[in-house]
Amino acid sequence: MRRNLLKSAVIVIKQFGKSKLGVAGLVIIFAFAFMAIAAPILTPYDPNKTFLTRPFQPPSLEHPLGTDDAGRDVLSQIIYGSRVSLLIGISAAIVGTLLGTTIGLFSGYFGGVVDTVLMRITDVFMIIPMVPLAILLALYIGPSLFNIVILLGFLGWPGIARQIRSQVLSLREAQFIEAIRALGAGNVRIMFVHILPNVVGLMIANMIGGAVGAIMAESGLAFLGVTDPRNISWGRIISRSLGSGAVIKGAWWTLLPPGICIALLACGFSFFSHGLMLLLTPRLRGQ
Repeated sequence: MRRNLLKSAVIVIKQFGKSKLGVAGLVIIFAFAFMAIAAPILTPYDPNKTFLTRPFQPPSLEHPLGTDDAGRDVLSQIIYGSRVSLLIGISAAIVGTLLGTTIGLFSGYFGGVVDTVLMRITDVFMIIPMVPLAILLALYIGPSLFNIVILLGFLGWPGIARQIRSQVLSLREAQFIEAIRALGAGNVRIMFVHILPNVVGLMIANMIGGAVGAIMAESGLAFLGVTDPRNISWGRIISRSLGSGAVIKGAWWTLLPPGICIALLACGFSFFSHGLMLLLTPRLRGQ
């Protein structure tokens, strides 16, 4: 049994390794994850300590990415900011995936009125502009980290719901499902024991892809000032820099590095999701 599992794992790793983008994405994610976990060791200064030196000091040996308007070390802030981006990106993607999978599973399996109602609700959420709604809800429920995770997860489920529904529609008519139903299995058992395992791959790929949207959305909300100001995030660093006149003073080091980090992490999740889709969808490998 162990030998078969090991052999399957080796095959999966080799197949995934053929996707250069997927491997590159995984490396980027691991690099930022290491940076977030080892933040207390990697940071040369307390990211919240003000006036370590003069404000807007350019990059130097003492401060590799310079300082901001309050004399805080930018490199330390960026390292700690990776924690917020990863936490919100992954957590919100998990919440959105679980919600979308549940809705897609019920919609695709039961069909009829249930399918019509759930898909019309999905359509409504898909046409509502996400950013303005997120801003309004964030201001209403509060800017805490937990609230932002729930908010982004709640707004990020429609896409995965439609994909899961499409997959379930084909699976519910499969012969093995008909056989299980003939043996007396109930709807709940069929959905969660026999159909759900067949869409796990799609769930994982969409969850990783959903992390991209959550990371970008959090950065946008932080930039607009509707997240908790006590949490250091890349979007908050950019917002604070622009508000303090960094552009006028030519302090590019307070703007460019956090922007690059946002783009890199988003690309990492996108690349990794692409590699997983190739792994889970054999027909795409030849394209």
